[in-house]
Amino acid sequence: MLTYNLKGKNKYYTLYSLIRDDILCGKLKRGERLPSKRALAEELSVSVVTVQTAYEQLIAEGYIYSAERNGYFVAEVNADFYGKREISLPPEEREKKFAVDFVNGARTELFPFSVWARLMRKVLSDCGEHLLERVPCSGDAELRRAVASYLYRARAIDVEPRYVVIGAGAEYLYGIIVQLLGRDKVFAVENPGHGKISATYRLNGARCAYIGVNEEGVCCDEVEQSGANVLHVSPSHQFPTGAVIPVSGRARLISWANSCGGYIIEDDYDSEFRLVGKPLQCAYSLCSDRVIYMNTFSKSLAPSMRMGYMVLPPKLYEKYLKVFGHSACAVPLFEQKTLAAMLDGGYFERHISRLKNYYRALRQAALEKAANLGVRCTVIAPGSGLHMLLQFPDAPSDGYIKERAAKAGLNLKCVSDYLLAPAPVPERCAVINYSGVSLEQINAINVLK
Repeated sequence: MLTYNLKGKNKYYTLYSLIRDDILCGKLKRGERLPSKRALAEELSVSVVTVQTAYEQLIAEGYIYSAERNGYFVAEVNADFYGKREISLPPEEREKKFAVDFVNGARTELFPFSVWARLMRKVLSDCGEHLLERVPCSGDAELRRAVASYLYRARAIDVEPRYVVIGAGAEYLYGIIVQLLGRDKVFAVENPGHGKISATYRLNGARCAYIGVNEEGVCCDEVEQSGANVLHVSPSHQFPTGAVIPVSGRARLISWANSCGGYIIEDDYDSEFRLVGKPLQCAYSLCSDRVIYMNTFSKSLAPSMRMGYMVLPPKLYEKYLKVFGHSACAVPLFEQKTLAAMLDGGYFERHISRLKNYYRALRQAALEKAANLGVRCTVIAPGSGLHMLLQFPDAPSDGYIKERAAKAGLNLKCVSDYLLAPAPVPERCAVINYSGVSLEQINAINVLK
């Protein structure tokens, strides 16, 4: 009798996968008879329909066959074609290893479900069959206009809606940019920084140069000497260092872009969450001809909401239409219309205001907890975004900090973990990303001793 653990959510597919793997690894031999549907169902405490569905899938793919009135048998399968396989149980849901996660996660319960649901119903009622139509390559005109209006209100950016391009998240837009600017270009990226940025550029065929970051953001000297044609930068709040590029540095970078005919990709990934003071001036406002402005709704709404946008310089937008004009936008029209209604109705800004109040409380609690950890530490760059740095000067190494944190139930990384290439970075410096934690979790932290 086959003894399997079917704790997975989809029992029929789990059973199908286990029998298939047993056949491929040779545990079940050619011609071997399988249990009847009823007998196997009783053995595994599942319905007969579950077993029947699994068997039918195996028959359809040629792993087993049925003989009338004789039952089910293992078919002849050339397992060597699939390579060496090992018997393995289906992956179970991962248990949470940490009481507090300062690396991953998002507060999904903060999503404005009731507002979003109400707006979706209204969009469905108002638009009807129009929602099934093909979406132009740049996105829905209504959403592009709403984004342009929001940027003017929130970031003082005067944007023509026609230059706004809607895309299915940041990585999708990175790929579009590579195709627009050319795979022969060198893309300079911040180091340390988000690894997915350079990984996406490389995946799309571009080469990357890694530029060091100091207390004034990306190092302008290195940019000028890198031979790069494109610079991806977060001037208002660099991750993970939190550095802000002063206006003199921004002017120098724009001068570099003008002199080499290059472009600056301004990644304004958490501009909504400047918790102290007003938002900083965008580089796009200084030079709309050489700066591509980018942002997404991953942090402000939800990571699973794959919607982002970029504002292209006029000449680059004309090229975009020539290259991608035949394509359809990858974001469903239903979601675009709903987001446009949220932006136009002021719901998005009210949601952001509530989030900022919530994160201010989190930030204050984290600062108070840092002051009472029982170890000497210094807070770095606490005023903007959803992360801060804690430097522990008495710790022997970054590894020691992470090890002690793990023993206290905390998952965190240090600045050095975000290095993409060797470079000097603040040592013994932990990155505290509090976007996915609760006030209760922060207050429950006991020690880092």
